Amino acid sequence: MVTVVGFCHSLGVMHRDLKPENFLFLGDGEDAPLKTTDFGLSVFFKPGEVFKDLVGSAYYVAPEVLRRHYGAEADIWSVGVILYILLSGVPPFWGENEQGIFDAVLRGHIDFVSEPWPSISGSAKELVKKMLRADPSERISAVDVLNHPWVKEDGEASDKPIDIAVLSRMKQFRAMNKLKKVALKVIAENLSEEEIMGLKEMFKSMDTDNSGTITYEELKAGLPKLGTRLSESEVRQLMEAADVDGNGTIDYIEFITATMHMNRMEKEEHLYTAFEFFDEDNSGYITMEELEQGLAKFNMGDKKTIKEIIAEVDTDNDGRINYEEFVAMMRKGNPDLVTNRRRK
Repeated sequence: MVTVVGFCHSLGVMHRDLKPENFLFLGDGEDAPLKTTDFGLSVFFKPGEVFKDLVGSAYYVAPEVLRRHYGAEADIWSVGVILYILLSGVPPFWGENEQGIFDAVLRGHIDFVSEPWPSISGSAKELVKKMLRADPSERISAVDVLNHPWVKEDGEASDKPIDIAVLSRMKQFRAMNKLKKVALKVIAENLSEEEIMGLKEMFKSMDTDNSGTITYEELKAGLPKLGTRLSESEVRQLMEAADVDGNGTIDYIEFITATMHMNRMEKEEHLYTAFEFFDEDNSGYITMEELEQGLAKFNMGDKKTIKEIIAEVDTDNDGRINYEEFVAMMRKGNPDLVTNRRRK
């Protein structure tokens, strides 16, 4: 990937939309060359030239792009984000929506403490940090990345295969779409008292001012009392993931949604309740219009999101989501469910 970036920069080309989806192997063979695609946002640049248009994809966008004052160094940042994901399975900057991700990028706190970072070599961490320097003038160049001891052939990088847990986290990150989050919220709203009794007590213990919502500060103070040790960035990620409506606090239902054990979903009636929430005319299908209406209730129904959801979930490509496709989507990327089904 960095070879491509270096080659482009040497020709005076900035890609501006580097992300894993834009790197493709030419074939199935072990030695298939890697190709970079989608140069739709790329531009020619001169050294020192400043660009101001906001382009790229949220998780991979550099802070200076958000500040609308950037150059070719922004491509290195994007590949640094990709490297962080390849090593840990999750993006360094997380948010429930685009604005949440942008805010996290601008805050710039990067977690190198949580698993699997303690077992990743110092050399790899050093490289990621150099690629994700907030100040573009201090960021490492493509040439220097290629000469870094961790990247060079026969250098310091381990040949040990990547941890299965990291791959699993990566798949979950890719699979968790907005439809699933709203569906989980619908399920949470329909759980019986006994199913959520423990979570209710947990919520009450955190909601110290009894306001009915949990703030970031309450969450940060409350998690250690429950024996959960999370870094600041993990608390922030949990906060942003749980805050479905994006208002900066977690209400009771959002808390249940984010924390309930995924096995609750195995109950057929829960899944069907969530499906019915979207399938308003009871036709047995969720159409694009119904999806738009259902997501709009949570301020999520933009056209791009709806197209992405249909493309991901509609496996028979008929332009709508049937119940089987919906269930498959809800169970995808959930290791507990796979194990339980096998046990039965």
